[in-house]
Amino acid sequence: MALNSRSSISRRCENDCQEIHAKWDQLKYLGETLASRTPAERQQIKEMYRTMYHEDLVEHFQKSWVANPKNEMFNILYMWMLERHERDAMVARGAVEQSNVDYKALIEIYTHRKSNQLFFIKQAYFSKFKRHLDQDIISEPSHPYPRILVALAASHKSHHDDVSAHIAKCDAKRLYEAGKGSMGSIDESAILEMFSKRSIPQLKLAFSCYKHIYGHDYTKTLKSENSGEFEDSLRIVVNCIYKPFKYYSKMLNTSLKEADANKRLLTRMMLGSAEVGMEEVKSAFLKRYGKKLRDAICESLPEGDYRDFLVALTNAPISGHHLHVASAI
Repeated sequence: MALNSRSSISRRCENDCQEIHAKWDQLKYLGETLASRTPAERQQIKEMYRTMYHEDLVEHFQKSWVANPKNEMFNILYMWMLERHERDAMVARGAVEQSNVDYKALIEIYTHRKSNQLFFIKQAYFSKFKRHLDQDIISEPSHPYPRILVALAASHKSHHDDVSAHIAKCDAKRLYEAGKGSMGSIDESAILEMFSKRSIPQLKLAFSCYKHIYGHDYTKTLKSENSGEFEDSLRIVVNCIYKPFKYYSKMLNTSLKEADANKRLLTRMMLGSAEVGMEEVKSAFLKRYGKKLRDAICESLPEGDYRDFLVALTNAPISGHHLHVASAI
C-alpha cells in the first residue's frame, strides 16, 4: 500500500513537471498548479524537474523575473519555489538594501522562525550576499528596531526552547513594572534584557499572562499619550509575536490598498500568511474588515495571473512550520 502511494505521488510529480515544461509561457496554469502544492511537494517538483530536464526550476523563474522585473507574477513564483530559509534571506537582503530599512520584514523573520531555522537563514544570507545578517540589521543603531532585533538575535543564540508558566508570570509582572516609569515611558533596558533572554514562545506566553493578570493586552500599555518611538516599535514587535494572524491581516489590508505602487509588499504578506497559517489569517481578516480576503484581493487588483495566484494562495495547504505555544497559565 505504501509503495503504491509513493508511486502515485511520483507520477503526480512527474506529470506536474511535464505540464510546467510544456506550458512555461502560461503563467495562470503555473500559478494554479504550484499554489496548491505543499513545501514538500514543491521540493519534489524541483528535484524531479532537474532530473527530467537538467535545469533548475528556481533559476528558470529567477531569470524570467530578471528579464521581466515589472511582472510581479514571476517574482512571486520565484519566491514561492525557494526553500523557506532562502526566501527569508532574499527578503532580509531586500529589506536592508532599501534607503529606509524595512524593519517590519526583519521583525517578521526574527519572530516567526525557530533558532535552527534562523541559523540556516543566516547561512543562506552569507552564502548569497557574502555579508552577515546580524551585522546588517544594525545599520541604524539609533533606531529602536535594530536594538530590539539585536535582543531577539541574542535570544535565538541561547537555544532555550522550554516554556515555563512561572517565568511567564514573573515576566508579565516585569513588563508591568517596566511601564511605570516617569511620564508613562517604558523602561527600555528592562524590555531589551527580557527579549534577549527569552525564546519567542516564552515571550508569547508572557504576553498571554499579562492579559490574564491585568485584564488587557500589553500593547494597550504601549499606546499611552506619552509613548515614543521605542514604544511604537515595540508594539509592532509584540503584535508580531503575540497575534501574528491579526498582524498579517492588518498588513494585508494595508498592502492591498498600496498594491498599485508596492506589489512587493503584498507578495511578502501573502507568502508570510501562508507560512504562519492562512486559514487563521483569513479568519482574522474577515473579523476585522467584514469581507473575505479573496474578495478583497479581487476588488483591489485588476484581472490577471498575479491576482489569480494570490486567490489560489488563500487556499494554500498548511506549511507545517507554525510556531505554536500551548497555554500554561
